[in-house]
Amino acid sequence: MALIPIGFIAAVMVFDVLTTDNVHYGVLLVLAPLIAALIGDAWLTAATGLLAVCAQAYLAARLDVLAVQRQEAVQILATTALSTLVVVLTRVRDRREHQLEQVRSVSEAAQRALMRPLPQRQGELHISSFYLAAADQAEIGGDLYTATRTRHGTRVIIGDVRGKGLTAVGESALLIGAFREAADSHTTLPELAAALDLSVSRYLADFVDDYAHAAEHFITALLLNIPNRGHAVQFTSCGHPPPLLIRDGDVQILASPNPSPPLGMHMLGLTDYTQDAAAFEAGDTLLLYTDGVIEARNRAGEFYPLAERVQNWTSQGPEGLLRHLQHDLLQHCGRRLGDDAAAIAIQRPVGSWTSQRGAGTRENQ
Repeated sequence: MALIPIGFIAAVMVFDVLTTDNVHYGVLLVLAPLIAALIGDAWLTAATGLLAVCAQAYLAARLDVLAVQRQEAVQILATTALSTLVVVLTRVRDRREHQLEQVRSVSEAAQRALMRPLPQRQGELHISSFYLAAADQAEIGGDLYTATRTRHGTRVIIGDVRGKGLTAVGESALLIGAFREAADSHTTLPELAAALDLSVSRYLADFVDDYAHAAEHFITALLLNIPNRGHAVQFTSCGHPPPLLIRDGDVQILASPNPSPPLGMHMLGLTDYTQDAAAFEAGDTLLLYTDGVIEARNRAGEFYPLAERVQNWTSQGPEGLLRHLQHDLLQHCGRRLGDDAAAIAIQRPVGSWTSQRGAGTRENQ
């Protein structure tokens, strides 16, 4: 790439030498440092600018015009001034790119620290996930998820902080830490939800001065518990979109008949959390997602039809399902998300320990 501006200078000089004395191409050399700035750093730009000035001086001396007219002299001065300016601007650009790269590295490190990629296996369960931040150059935002094994089973949380982008990272970090600390300490999901609600409410109360309307700040969340034995899944929906259950090629919406309020409503006295249950057999897949997925719009303003699109990938495993979903979602919205989007796919594989144990129990009965 560094040869491009050098080749441009050489080409201008050759044309200028080979053409008649009435036609001069030396003025084009002023473009050389601009070309170098587009493809290289400040050092390449400075070297190209110096080479362009020397080339213009050579052409002017060869034509012996410096003594009779000032046009070539003005061109040399203009090229010198422009090259200096471009070098300064290129230096500023390189410094900002370096700062941006540092910010991106910090963002990626924060994401790995707060939301490590979920392991592909949690006990007998197969899990896959993805996260898409709406903010440009960001790897993390207001959506969150994590999973952990407890004595009660595998517990999962997926949530969405009110707001998006980097401003919501603090509340995301708080809830993830609170969940991992309390997941094994509470027998039921409503108890766990109440404990998380108290943690979020205390956080909002401590930083109430940072919010214009603290009561309007909350976190929607979906809590899951998949027991170590049995063929069921228990879930508590705290104002979060319902999960999808994929079974035998069909897609079902597991809507809660008694949805609970979002987390962070403790200050309003809304702490009545309920628990629902559904069958989760061998071969079934659960798809959890945030509203950034179903509220993604195309150019016509149409929402992303998640359940309809998932119907096309019911034969895929968790990794394949989310790979298709992520690609299709970005195609739908033109790769411009209006909100952070996250999804988790959890599959109980055929031939798992619990399915074999359950089959043996039924045969004995």
